Amino acid sequence: MYPLRRNRRLRTNDSIRHLVRETIITPSDFLVPLFVVEGKGVKEEIASMPNYYRLSLDNLEKEVKELWNMGLCAVLLFVKVPDNLKDNKGTEALNPNGLMQLAIKAVKNACPDMLVMTDVALDPYSSLGHDGIVQDRQILNDETSEILAEMSVSHADAGADFVAPSDMMDGRILTIREALEDEGHVNKGIMSYSAKYASAFYGPFRDALDSAPVDMKNVPKDKKTYQMDSANRFEAITETQADIDEGADIVMVKPGLAYLDIVREIRNEVDVPVAVYQVSGEYAMLKAAAEKGWLDHDAVMMEQLVAIKRAGANIIASYFAKDAVRLMG
Repeated sequence: MYPLRRNRRLRTNDSIRHLVRETIITPSDFLVPLFVVEGKGVKEEIASMPNYYRLSLDNLEKEVKELWNMGLCAVLLFVKVPDNLKDNKGTEALNPNGLMQLAIKAVKNACPDMLVMTDVALDPYSSLGHDGIVQDRQILNDETSEILAEMSVSHADAGADFVAPSDMMDGRILTIREALEDEGHVNKGIMSYSAKYASAFYGPFRDALDSAPVDMKNVPKDKKTYQMDSANRFEAITETQADIDEGADIVMVKPGLAYLDIVREIRNEVDVPVAVYQVSGEYAMLKAAAEKGWLDHDAVMMEQLVAIKRAGANIIASYFAKDAVRLMG
């Protein structure tokens, strides 16, 4: 008790604060999202995500080499598909020579030990901008899951280490796991977007991939019939446990900061690694506020990342990964 116990003794200077710090961010915590486009020599800044880029395959190879040299050892790939290759069933997703498949090979060619995770969902390939097949204003669950399973096998065939289903269809993890096993991909992992909320924070990401739902009469205007209601807490545990039971190796909460209570709930309940996606809207808000001089970019960035890890994340998918690692020195 006071004065025998003075808690401020452990805050006296930087040295003691570092020595007793409970939560430490390292390069090994990060999963780096990368956006890939067709072409050559392309490094195109995303307007709503300052200092973040769409990369052609040649620049993708350069980027992963730089990431590896910085100590960043895992990437999550997304592709921007030309409109002429999109349809309601995401047919292009199964092309063995498609952009995603070529991107996987490019990363492995440039840096064989880089861990490659791949986005598995139909929205980048969908002419209607949804994560599944659209029919009569409905998203077809089981039919979509079958395509996602084929997509996952195609990514595994190309060399992906993990597939990352981001669609939120019911039962898709089991369908994917069985398909991978049937094709001999017994060592390929699944990182499931298990608690993915129907959030307003995804806008810049959809700009990056041109993957927002289209405004048409017979198309749902949003993704609320399959992504989770942001007001729900216990449902996240149900969804996550179901994915683990179906074969998920890693589970994810998305978005990050507004859902740290969910991260802690899941961390307390499960015994597999938990990932958190610090999404595009979170990135864009800080960039915009820092540009205005309203916030200290680096200080707030690190505080956010520490909060995510402190809440229970083993893995942080973040557009700030390179900025954070540079700051670490």
